Amino acid sequence: MGVPQPVHKSVHLGRPRSDAAVSHAAIMDAVYELLQEMPARDLTMEAVAKRANVGKPTLYKWWPSKAALIMAMFSEKFAGQVETPAAATAEEAIRTKMRRLITGGKGLFGKVMADLIAEGQSDPAILQELYERHIRVRRASTVEDIERGKATGEFSAGTDAELLVDAIFAPVYYRLLLRFAPLTEKYGNDLIDQVLLGVRKKSKLSPRKSYRRLSAPPR
Repeated sequence: MGVPQPVHKSVHLGRPRSDAAVSHAAIMDAVYELLQEMPARDLTMEAVAKRANVGKPTLYKWWPSKAALIMAMFSEKFAGQVETPAAATAEEAIRTKMRRLITGGKGLFGKVMADLIAEGQSDPAILQELYERHIRVRRASTVEDIERGKATGEFSAGTDAELLVDAIFAPVYYRLLLRFAPLTEKYGNDLIDQVLLGVRKKSKLSPRKSYRRLSAPPR
């Protein structure tokens, strides 16, 4: 996954340095609510100001553009602390992360993520912030899972963790953006099954397949 180059224009995403915490919360709530009612392209600063009961100058004082405002809401509502799944194996941790991503992708998270990526085509700062504030830390966490799997013999020693992350998760964003097929938990599991065929140690069996084998009725 390529990382956009930093741009000189900074986008303010944090809580405003003022005593206007109440206004800030109202603005974030307004953006969150309005995006459930309309696509990002139809959202206006006027609508946000009206819903939050603040003036437009207040919005532009803290955020230079609509895209920056949406990114701020996304960071606050969706991109919180990364929770490491409690899992016995690296594969189980990856499956848990996949399940969470697909569940979120079918809701407002997925809608806003797609909108931000679209907005980022004309504003590279948005892509940079999206990567730094949301994707980078989650990617690093999954790379750690894969490295752990290599250390325990779950995955082959020659596995490239960065490429494996791309192979597993990039197709989810492909479907999220193009919407040519639904995002389902089965798709996520099948994707992981297929990708891990190339890196799983021969003696290792997928937890899903192991369960199927143990639970299969006798013939």
